[in-house]
Amino acid sequence: MRLRNWIAVVVSVILLAAAGTIGFLVNRSALRAADAVHRADTTALGTNNGTLTGQMQLLSAKGLDSLAESQSFSLSAGNSGDRATLQAFAAKSGTFSYGVLITDLTGAVLNASRDTGLPTLTDPGWEPLRKSLAAGRPGFSSIMTVNGVHLEAVAVPIVVSGAPVAILVGLNNVAETDLQKYTLTLKSDTFLTTIVDSTGTVAASGDPRLLGTKIDPAVRAEIAKRPASAFLRYTALDNTKMIAIVIGNLPGGWAYVRSQTQSSYDGAVHSKSQTLNLTLLAMLLIGVAGIAVLGYRGSLQRRRAHQRFEALFQHAPDLVSVLDAHGRIAYSSPSAIATLGFGGNGLVGDSVFDLVHPEDRPIMVEQFGRLLASRDAVLRLQCRVRSADGRYRWFEFTASNQMQNPSLNGVVINARDISETRAFQERLAHEAQHDALTGLPNRRRMQDVLDSTLRQDAVAVLFVDLDGFKPVNDAHGHEAGDELLRQVAQRLSACVREQDVLARVGGDEFVVLMPGVLGWEDAESMADRIRRAVEQPFVIDGGEVLIGASVGLHVGAPAEDADEVLRAADHAMYTEKKSGNGRRNRATPVHSVRAGRHRAEA
Repeated sequence: MRLRNWIAVVVSVILLAAAGTIGFLVNRSALRAADAVHRADTTALGTNNGTLTGQMQLLSAKGLDSLAESQSFSLSAGNSGDRATLQAFAAKSGTFSYGVLITDLTGAVLNASRDTGLPTLTDPGWEPLRKSLAAGRPGFSSIMTVNGVHLEAVAVPIVVSGAPVAILVGLNNVAETDLQKYTLTLKSDTFLTTIVDSTGTVAASGDPRLLGTKIDPAVRAEIAKRPASAFLRYTALDNTKMIAIVIGNLPGGWAYVRSQTQSSYDGAVHSKSQTLNLTLLAMLLIGVAGIAVLGYRGSLQRRRAHQRFEALFQHAPDLVSVLDAHGRIAYSSPSAIATLGFGGNGLVGDSVFDLVHPEDRPIMVEQFGRLLASRDAVLRLQCRVRSADGRYRWFEFTASNQMQNPSLNGVVINARDISETRAFQERLAHEAQHDALTGLPNRRRMQDVLDSTLRQDAVAVLFVDLDGFKPVNDAHGHEAGDELLRQVAQRLSACVREQDVLARVGGDEFVVLMPGVLGWEDAESMADRIRRAVEQPFVIDGGEVLIGASVGLHVGAPAEDADEVLRAADHAMYTEKKSGNGRRNRATPVHSVRAGRHRAEA
C-alpha cells in the first residue's frame, strides 16, 4: 500500500510538473506574442503621429511660401510698404502672429513686423534653418529663447527670376502653435508626447511646463542618430526605467518622442505572468498530496489560466482577436463591445471578412492568404470595418501568424480605431488643394485636373480676371475685398455645370475648366453668363459695389500641353482686358463699406 501510494504521489508530481512546464511555456509564448503586437502597434501609432507632426511643420512653411509668391517686395531696408505687408500677414496668421521678417541671403534683417523681441543673428538656433535652405528645402530652426519666450523660426526663399534674392522668415511662440495644441490632444496619464528640435530642446509637449527644456540625454543621443523610428529602453536621471518611441528625420532635424515608464508600458500583462509562474510552483508543491488533489488542481489550473488570459485583454483599448485558417473568429476580446458594439461572444464563429467593407474585402483576402503562407509573418494594413449599428469605421490592423504557436493556433489580430486620425489626414489633404478664403480648388488642384483631363478629352478653359476689384479693395479695406471674393466665388459656382471645375488661382483670378467642350459656342456662352453674373451689384456690409470681369477663352485639344492651354487662355484674357471689352461702367457704391484688416488679393 505504501509503495502504491508513493507511486501515486510520484506520478502526481510528474504529471503536475509536466502540466506546470507546459503552462509556463504557454504563458511565456502568449506574453511574447502580446509584447510583439503591443510594441508593433505602439511603434505604428508613433510613426503616424510623427508623420502628422512633419506635415504640420511643412504646412506652416506653405503659408510663408504663399506670401512670398503672391507679394512683390521692394526688399530695400526699412521699406514701409514691405513692413505693412509683413504686419498685415502676422496679424491674420494663426501660426506666425509673433512676427515675420525679411533678411538678405547673409541673414541680415531688411525689414520686420516688429522692432523688438527678435533672435540675434548669432543665435546657434539659426544653423539648422540655414542648412535646410542651402539644401533647397524650407528652413526650420532650433528653439531660440528671447526675453523668456521660446521661439521657432520657419523660412522660405524669396525668388526673383528663378533665383533666391532674400529670405522670408516667420517666428512663432511655440507655446501657442497648432503643433503644441495638437500635442495637448494626445495627453495621457500613461505616456508623454514630446516634439523636440535637433538639439533635444522641447518644442511641444503634453506637459507645457517642459517647453524650452532639454529632453533626457539618452533620448537626445538616439535623436542624434536621426532614426526613421526607434524603440528605446533607457534609465532616466531619477533611475526610473523608461520606454520611448522616437520618430526622427522630421523637417529641421526635429523628432517625435512618446515616452512612458517601463511599468506602465508592460501593464497588467507582465504582472499576471509573474502571478501565473508562482501559481504553477505552488501547484507542484501541492501535487504530493495525491491523485485526488491532482484532479482538483488540474481543473483549477485550467480555470485560472482561462481567467488570466481574459484579464490580459479585459482593459486593453484595442480590439484583439484570434482567427482560424479560414478567417473565422475563434476569440474576440471584451473591447469589441466598446469598439464595435458587439456584445458577449457575438463575433465568435463569424468570418472576419463579413465585417470588412466590400471595397476593402478583396485586398484583405489576398493579404490574409499571404500571411498564412509565411510562418511568423506580421502584416499591417488599414481598412473599414462594420460596427453593430451598420456604420463603417477605419481601423489599423496588425496581424501576426501564430498558426505554429500551440497556445494560440491562429492569426492574432490587434486592431485600433483610427477614424479620427484618417479624418484629420483627409482634412489636411483637402486644405492643401483648396483656397482657404473661398473654399474653391486652388491652382495646384486645377492644374492636376487639367493635366489628367487633357490626356483623353478636350477642355475649354476660361480665365477670369475681375475688373475694378483693386479700387474696391483699396478704397474699402481688405475685409471688404475678401467678402467680395467670396460672393464672386458663389456666383461663379452657380454659373458652371456640374462636371465643370471652378478654381481660384490668384488674387482676383479664377479659372473654369469645361471638360468635353469642343466648340467655341459653348465656351462663349459660359463666358457671357460669367460676365453678366459678375456685373450684377454686390452687397458688401449694406453697400452696393459694381465690378466687371474679363474672360479669356481657349479650347484645348486632347493631348495638348496643359501649361500651353492655360497660358493661351491667360493671354486671351489680357487681350480682352486691354481692349476694354470685359469692362462695364461701374458706379460709386451706394453706401461706404467699412475697411477691414484681412488680406485681399488684387
